[in-house]
Amino acid sequence: MNKLNYEGLPTPVIEYIEGLESRLQQQQTQIDHLTEMFQKLQKMQFGQSSEKAKYVLGSPDQMSFFNEAEMCADGSAPEPEIVREHARKPKRTKEELARDLPVKKTLIELPEEKRVCNICEGHLIPIGQELVRRELNIIPAQVFIEEIYQVNYACPPCAEETDEANIIKAPVPEPVVKRGLASPSSVAYTLYQKYVNAMPLYRQEQDWKTQGLILSRATLANWIIYVCIHWFQPLYDLLKTYLLDSPVDHADETVIQVLKEDGKTPQSESRMWVYATGNTGQPPVILFEYQPSRSGKHAKEFLAGFTGYLVTDGYIGYSSVPDVTHCGCWQHVRRKWTDAMPKTKDKQGDALEGFNFCERLFALERTFVNMTPEERAEARLKHSKPVLDAYYMWLETVDPLCGARLREAVVYSHNQKKPLSAFLLDGRIEISNNRAENAIRPFCVGRKNFLFADTVRGAQSSAIAYSIVETAKANGLNPYQYLLHLLTALPAVLSNDPETDLSRFLPWATDLPERCRRDAVPEIPGLFYTPGD
Repeated sequence: MNKLNYEGLPTPVIEYIEGLESRLQQQQTQIDHLTEMFQKLQKMQFGQSSEKAKYVLGSPDQMSFFNEAEMCADGSAPEPEIVREHARKPKRTKEELARDLPVKKTLIELPEEKRVCNICEGHLIPIGQELVRRELNIIPAQVFIEEIYQVNYACPPCAEETDEANIIKAPVPEPVVKRGLASPSSVAYTLYQKYVNAMPLYRQEQDWKTQGLILSRATLANWIIYVCIHWFQPLYDLLKTYLLDSPVDHADETVIQVLKEDGKTPQSESRMWVYATGNTGQPPVILFEYQPSRSGKHAKEFLAGFTGYLVTDGYIGYSSVPDVTHCGCWQHVRRKWTDAMPKTKDKQGDALEGFNFCERLFALERTFVNMTPEERAEARLKHSKPVLDAYYMWLETVDPLCGARLREAVVYSHNQKKPLSAFLLDGRIEISNNRAENAIRPFCVGRKNFLFADTVRGAQSSAIAYSIVETAKANGLNPYQYLLHLLTALPAVLSNDPETDLSRFLPWATDLPERCRRDAVPEIPGLFYTPGD
């Protein structure tokens, strides 16, 4: 009903009707918003988690509605051929599957008493070997107690001349944890299981029990906290200097629950922050930091001294980091448009067009992947900038009142226009914050298993342990062997000189033991040989 229909009605009645219509419109908007929230929660719980376009759109054909000819044209494409049957990917052979594994050679021989010819009863001699089959074997973890004795030496000539023996003792390696059964291998194994395999300490406690050792989760937690504070913290600090010197860094954060924290209830949420160096050609560094809140001051304090490009999502807290160029994340823009799409089989409308703008930018980035930063910057100005300009011109025509999710996508793009355009400034800047999100994913997987941290010291130690492990993985190291190397060498080095240069222990150091390399084959003398020998 519009005002033309109100003629003859008293003013109070007209005002009452208009009030009802206004309330009805507000309620309908709220219903639409709640419906979208419910549908999003359903998708999060039961839907496809992949963000690839084929899963978002349902059919790859629908991607071509925006600039199909330019996106699909390829002058070098061959003429089509008639495919008479489905071409299957050839299966990998057993040799290919086990190519990097050591090999144990087992000979099946006749006992000496049976080496008799069944025709003339002559003595049989070996004339060759025939490979019958190959089998995959595994040696489970073995637990044993190592007793370390110190040998004492005396000088007989000194004893004869002075009647006092000059006693010299062999130097004893520094223990990885004082006053306990901990060894470098046992602590490295505990760290590996928790921070690489996401096995919580209570399950590790049960695993140790099956090995014949009663080892409480409290003891395991003490091991982790001790080595992280005493041996890993100096290396963590050194890694941080490399991160702050990087021209491009990424940042993200996620929730963590700490049960025993002063001034907070056990149900309250804290934050695990992650910082990662960008794709700059330098060795990657990934650092975690625990903080009790999501306040932007934590990022400001951690990144003090960093003056490069900072790639983040749209969280306003990162704006408190000074002296940096803030860069936005187009992956988040794409998610906004995905969430705003109608929940029908046939995707259409403004949300789909916004999604396809994002897809075109990402498609261009895939063509720039092998370029140098200078070439990539030039290519972006030539090809990506027109798409970006067209996107924001089109955005002005979108009515943000057509739905809560659509409005959220439009407002996000408007508010983030400057950071989202910053990737044009330097070819080393990535157009998404996927680097930080991928770095924090192992922590999120582990959080599903261990759920919470008991103390603040435990959460801080976990941040250090994740930093060491994830940086090692990013540099192509075997995380267990790297942890074992650190826990074997660092106690002796840092106990003698806390200010020593730890550069030779960095994950990209050239003099790391070969066993730390991810593709290294363990050496077990007398048992294994290299195929082809």
